Amino acid sequence: MNFASIRIITGDVGRLVAFYERVSGQAAKWSTPDFAEVAFASGTLAIGSTRTVGLFGAGSAEAGVNRSVIVEFIVDDVDARYAELSEWLEEVVTPPTTMPWGNRALLFRDPDGNLVNVFTPVTEEAVAKFVAVSR
Repeated sequence: MNFASIRIITGDVGRLVAFYERVSGQAAKWSTPDFAEVAFASGTLAIGSTRTVGLFGAGSAEAGVNRSVIVEFIVDDVDARYAELSEWLEEVVTPPTTMPWGNRALLFRDPDGNLVNVFTPVTEEAVAKFVAVSR
């Protein structure tokens, strides 16, 4: 088995796709007006409309109510990324802070309220962990 993607259901696909394109610097690939994907070497962030929920089962997903999942992106320099995004982000939860596990992390919310973590490994152990993962 291999991890493929995470999907966010939203009431405004265009708004959320534009947000994640700006945060990640990656262009989305649109399959339909109700579904787009932002692809990375490590997996895909899929964004689907609330209109697609019925395909999985009525009520199986609900937009804008997540409080348990964090969408995470690794970057070379989280402080530089924060400088680029800070005036544009609507809700910064935590400015760049070095976490006990060795990552310097910036946490903010996307337009639907989902938590996003942009981080840079900064300790020797954290750097080694992510170098091993990227191989």
